[in-house]
Amino acid sequence: MRLLSNRKIQLALNGGFGLVLLGVAFVSVRHFVGNGWPIHHADPLLVSCAAALFLVAYAFKAWGWQRLFQASERPTADALAFAGGAACVGGIALPGRLDDAIRIAIVKRYPGTKAGIGTVGLSLLVLGMLDNAALTPMASVAAAGSSHWTTRAGFAVVAAAGIAAAAVVAFLPRIARLPFVTRRRVGRWLAEHTHCTKEAWAAWLFISVSWTLRGLAVFLLLNALSMPGSYVLALAFLVASAASAALPIAPAGAATQAGAGAAILALGGVGTAEAVAFSVAAQALVIVTGAAVMLLIASWQLALRVRPRLARAGAVA
Repeated sequence: MRLLSNRKIQLALNGGFGLVLLGVAFVSVRHFVGNGWPIHHADPLLVSCAAALFLVAYAFKAWGWQRLFQASERPTADALAFAGGAACVGGIALPGRLDDAIRIAIVKRYPGTKAGIGTVGLSLLVLGMLDNAALTPMASVAAAGSSHWTTRAGFAVVAAAGIAAAAVVAFLPRIARLPFVTRRRVGRWLAEHTHCTKEAWAAWLFISVSWTLRGLAVFLLLNALSMPGSYVLALAFLVASAASAALPIAPAGAATQAGAGAAILALGGVGTAEAVAFSVAAQALVIVTGAAVMLLIASWQLALRVRPRLARAGAVA
C-alpha cells in the first residue's frame, strides 16, 4: 500500500497500462484494416438498436449495484456506471477478474463517494452473485434448447450456481447478524455494511433487466448479419460469455468472453469463421458502448464543474 501510494509508482502503473491499451488498439486496428470489420455488411439500423440496448443495460446494471449499498454511503448511479464502463474497456488487456480492481478504484475516487474500499468490494461480491442469479433463467432456456449434452450440462451447472448464489444473497443479512458472527470484529462490520434482503431483490430485478436487454441486443446483432440464429442461441451466447468471465485467472477478459461465445455459436451450427467474427464484433460493440458511457458521464461532470465558473465570470463581467 505504501508503494501504491507513491506518486511515481502511480504514474508508472498508469503509463504502463496506457501503453498496453495503445498496443492492443494498434494491433486491433491493424487487424481490422487488413481483414475488414466483421460486421461491415450488417444492417446499420439493427446494429444501432443493439448498441442502444447495450448502453441502456449499463444504466440498469448501475441502478442494481447501487441498491447493494446502505443509504448513508450509497454512491451515485453515474459513479457506478462509469466504473462499469471503465472495467469493460480495461477488460481488453487485463486478465479475468482484475477488472474489479478498476471498479473499486474508480468508485472510491469518484466525487462524492462515501463508501470505503471494503464496502465497495463487498458490494461487488454480492453483485457477482446476483449476476449469476439473473443468468439462471437464461441458462435454463439455453440448456433446454441445446442439442449437445455437454453444453446442456454446462448450462445446467450455470443455472444451479445461480440458484445457490441467490440463496446466499437472500440469507447473508441473517447470517451476518447471528450472535457467533457478531462477536467478531469482521462479523460486526459485515452486519453494518451488508445489504438488506428487500434491496437485494430490487437489485436483482434491475440486473435481470440489464441481462435481458443484452440478450435482446445479441439477438438483433445475429439478425443484422442474417446469421442462422434464434433468441435461444443469443441467450446461449450471452450466458457462455458471462460464465467465462467468472474464471479467477484467465487471459484478457474480453478475449476469454469472445472465445466462449464463438464456441457456443459454432456448436449451434454457425460456421467457425463467422462465429469468431461475430463474437469479436459483439465484444467490440460492448466495449465501444462502455467507452461511450465513460465519455457521456465525464462530459456531464465537466459541464457541472464549468457551469458555476462561467456563471461567476458572467456576473463579474
